[in-house]
Amino acid sequence: MRLSIIKPTFLDRYRQKQPISLLKHFNKLKTIPLTKSNFGYSFSKASVYSSMIEGNTIDLDTYLRFATTGMNTKSKSYQEIDDLRSAYTYAQKTELTKRAFLKAHALSTKTIIGEEKYRGKVRDKNVFIYSNQVKIYTGASPNVVKEEFEQFFEDIEILLDRNLTITEAFYFASMIHLVFVKIHPFADGNGRTARLLEKWFLVEKLGENAWFLESEKLYQNRIWSYYKNLAIGVQYESVDYSKSLPFLLMLPMALTA
Repeated sequence: MRLSIIKPTFLDRYRQKQPISLLKHFNKLKTIPLTKSNFGYSFSKASVYSSMIEGNTIDLDTYLRFATTGMNTKSKSYQEIDDLRSAYTYAQKTELTKRAFLKAHALSTKTIIGEEKYRGKVRDKNVFIYSNQVKIYTGASPNVVKEEFEQFFEDIEILLDRNLTITEAFYFASMIHLVFVKIHPFADGNGRTARLLEKWFLVEKLGENAWFLESEKLYQNRIWSYYKNLAIGVQYESVDYSKSLPFLLMLPMALTA
């Protein structure tokens, strides 16, 4: 079966431009023991940095202090992070499927989405991204968003069944992240679940040590470049994936950062 949305079109250019020895650096992640405490710390870190990208003001030290002391754990900012952490924990124990991913979205948005009907479900209304009160992106229209999301996960299923090299795994993980954000299938929580999905896919292809990749921290530390590289169109119908290479090349940087 051929891929419909998550295209391999730029894979050759990616191979030429990607300078990092992926296998060498990924093998360093394989030296981290697969223990409950290591997973727990990694998920806390990923959830904090991913939430910071979305504007959360709690940094890692503050989150760990609150978690240890029990102080301020009822605040909205803390709960947002804790919800996302629950989604990472769930994903670590669960095979990546469309149903599991929708469950992860529901877990990650318990606080940020007030209406339950929008948690873990593809939206039925328009969604827009704003910056400084200016609309900068319009997601897939309600008329096509469910179909696009279904096709998106059919492509993921095809990729999960294929044997991929480590270079291909990183390429397609980044493409999954990018295409998902462009579809913007949920009413809210698209960014944080895109970053979770990217890593979840890597875990399925490369093993559980991929959970220790600090991609969320990289994106937060390079947030200006992250958003700039995601900006490859002002609406779903006009997204220009020929401009996607700068974004695709970001994920491997997390291996060396």
